[in-house]
Amino acid sequence: MSLDRPVKPDPYTLLPAVPSFTVTSDDVTDGQPLKDDQVAEFGNSSPQLSWSGAPEGTKSYTVTCYDPDAPTPNGFWHWSLVDLPADVTSLEAGAGAEGASLPGGAFMLVNDGGVRGFMGAAPPEGDQVHRYFFVVHAVTQETLGVDHSVSNAVLSFNLVFNTAGRAIVTGTYQH
Repeated sequence: MSLDRPVKPDPYTLLPAVPSFTVTSDDVTDGQPLKDDQVAEFGNSSPQLSWSGAPEGTKSYTVTCYDPDAPTPNGFWHWSLVDLPADVTSLEAGAGAEGASLPGGAFMLVNDGGVRGFMGAAPPEGDQVHRYFFVVHAVTQETLGVDHSVSNAVLSFNLVFNTAGRAIVTGTYQH
């Protein structure tokens, strides 16, 4: 079976436009291959992230990692960290570990690999280059009103209606 297929579009250009702000990382360089630490078979650790310049009125953050290039119709969710307090503007490397202590009422959803935490890059061997969108969503509410049992699709739906701004850094990986 061949995995040859078209490259999927940047999923965030398909959403309603919102202001952008800045996200930086010691571990992810925009458009460049991920470090081994962010690859499932090597380090499997969420990257360090810092952000600034979120829109006025931001009351919380949600941080996600999404791979639109997975050979599925709906991509692959690697990480969703929800209800991060507005005074938190950085995450240390490894903050997405299953069972990690999180500030305030923040919590993680189950990713598409079945773990409540971060799952590193793990594309099929020989597949095209995959993009990993690490996104900090500035949220207009202190809580999105979801709990840890919702799917990433439900989270995404709620974000569409409650996002004040979005900051994105994209890493790549090919096995």
